[in-house]
Amino acid sequence: MPEKQKLIAVEVPEGASMLDAVTASGIAEHFDGLDPARVSMGVFGKVEPNPAGRRLAEGERVEIYRPLKADPKSARRARARRASQG
Repeated sequence: MPEKQKLIAVEVPEGASMLDAVTASGIAEHFDGLDPARVSMGVFGKVEPNPAGRRLAEGERVEIYRPLKADPKSARRARARRASQG
């Protein structure tokens, strides 16, 4: 959530997937409506298209991404349009 974030350290067995780690963290209990099987997630800012199949390496941090409210390119164009008119 934009106003709230939570960092949870969790140890998972070797060969665990990103989805395994997120599920084991219990983070869904802290955020209403968070479904680990449906959220976008990644490692080091890079979105992973298949979290259930992506095996983690030691020390990697899984990040959960919230949906964007607006497309960044569209928002940038709208700001530029408003700036040129004003």
